[in-house]
Amino acid sequence: MSLFIKPQKPGKSTDEELLSDYRASGNLTVLGSLYERYMPLVYGVCLKYLKDEELAKDAVMGIFEELVDKVKKHEINQFRSWVYVLGRNYCLMQLRSGKKMELVNLDEVMEFTPFLHPEDNNREEALKALEHCIAGLTGGQKQSIHLFYLKEKCYKEIAGITGYTLNEVKSYIQNGKRNLKICLERNSA
Repeated sequence: MSLFIKPQKPGKSTDEELLSDYRASGNLTVLGSLYERYMPLVYGVCLKYLKDEELAKDAVMGIFEELVDKVKKHEINQFRSWVYVLGRNYCLMQLRSGKKMELVNLDEVMEFTPFLHPEDNNREEALKALEHCIAGLTGGQKQSIHLFYLKEKCYKEIAGITGYTLNEVKSYIQNGKRNLKICLERNSA
């Protein structure tokens, strides 16, 4: 099946005959023949909504996967208009689900990336800088950061060891991380 060339002359079978044949046999080749007639239409709809060629191509294939089940479940009077609406709805769902996904910079996830994962030639310098910055933290921050990152203790364990409340531990770690980042960035400049 070629997605993006003009469809060849339709075969002798009508859309209704192909739908009926697919429902009776479950033969994906029959469904593919029917869908192939409307792939340029579906691609155009997807491109209109998704505004990206690769996403539109993926959507065309995703819609075909949905057809496998939906054609058997729905009453379809005119396949062309039905597949148009299916394509539009599929794209709208993709856009909605995309809004929920928040893109995060990898450096934000990998805390202090250049310092915790330095290149071999900078490892010793990075560790010295990290030790220097940890030493500059306040008592609660220094203790909580040390237990959390170096001793790999959880918040609850740190609270038990230090006597701080759980909220204090969270605050010390959050503020400590921020202060470490500032200190490390200042020292690297």
